Amino acid sequence: PKGKFSAISDLNGKRVGVENGTTHQKYLQDKHPDIKVVAYDSYQNAILDMKSGRLDGVFGDSAVVNQWLKTNSDLASVGEHVTDADYFGTGLGIAVRKGNDGLREKLNQALAALKANGTWQKINQQWFPE
Repeated sequence: PKGKFSAISDLNGKRVGVENGTTHQKYLQDKHPDIKVVAYDSYQNAILDMKSGRLDGVFGDSAVVNQWLKTNSDLASVGEHVTDADYFGTGLGIAVRKGNDGLREKLNQALAALKANGTWQKINQQWFPE
């Protein structure tokens, strides 16, 4: 909820929802053992529980969180963006079946074209604003 916390350490002893089986769940369990992690089958259910007072916060992907903030004026992000490469890597990826070199090459060419014409940057700014 907006204005309730200012840093992730403020969530120690609090109930924070995550999507079950995600790196977000593992990160909180490993790096912030004082936070009470509550696993959900979906972020939507976690948000509903937070809004009804059963959770103190929800921890998730930046794109997902940014969408929540756009549609829920009573919510706010807390602290710095978490960028621990050991848990979250260095970016997003697209998986293709091993040996499907044709599809992999087409995807790489399309991504290169999107970067070259500026579309990649526009999409990135829309969904992952600083």
